[in-house]
Order: sequence, then C-alpha cells, then structure tokens
Amino acid sequence: MATWPSSSDPSNQEAIAIRKRNKSDQIKFLIPLIYDPVLPLIRLTLRKNPVVRDRLFTAVLVGAFADGFYLVTDLYDIESK
Repeated sequence: MATWPSSSDPSNQEAIAIRKRNKSDQIKFLIPLIYDPVLPLIRLTLRKNPVVRDRLFTAVLVGAFADGFYLVTDLYDIESK
C-alpha cells in the first residue's frame, strides 16, 4: 500500500513552495484581460473629446506593448529564476 509523503518532509515543502510561486507568476499573463476591454471603451466613451481619447488610447496601447515586450524578453526569465 502506498503512503503519502508527510507534510513535514522538506522535499514536499519545496514542491509546495514551487507550486505556489508558479501560480503567482501566472498573474502576469492575465494583465491583457484588463487592458483589452479598456481599449474599445476608451474609444466609445471619449468620442466627444478626440484629443484626450487619442492620447489615452495611445498611452494604454504603449503600456500593452511594453507588457508584451517584457514577457518575451530575457528580463522575465531572469526574474523567474
């Protein structure tokens, strides 16, 4: 009959810590779910103020590209190690 490793086992504690860290790292990939719906809302709600609309839209778009660039460069790999 197989036995489960005890919760006081140091190797088990390391595995649990790695799992918890990996779950918190995944939040970085959920950020697009925040700014993706914001882009069309900016265009719709600020129709009457085109200067503010275009500047805000551009700022959010630059932030989105910066986030994407951060995720695909070596900076992300260095932080996760």
